[in-house]
Amino acid sequence: MSLGKTWYPEKVMAIPNVKRYRITAPDGDVASVMAVLPKDADIDAYLKDASARFDWKGHKEAKANVTKVRVGQQKQKKAK
Repeated sequence: MSLGKTWYPEKVMAIPNVKRYRITAPDGDVASVMAVLPKDADIDAYLKDASARFDWKGHKEAKANVTKVRVGQQKQKKAK
C-alpha cells in the first residue's frame, strides 16, 4: 500500500439522509437517535415511540460505566 492512497477506493459510501434527533426520558435523561425518515413521516410520533421503546436503564448503566474510575487507576499522592 502506497503512502499517498487512502484505504478506500475513490468513492466512500455514506447515508446522506441520516438526521440526528434527541429524545428525552421521563426522568429528564437525554439520548441521541439517528434515523432516516420518509418525507411524509410524522416526526413527533416517531420520536415519542422511539423514546418509549428506548432502553433507558441500559443507557444509564452505560453512562455510569464510562465515568466510573477504577481504584487502581486513581492518582496516588506522594507521602512527604
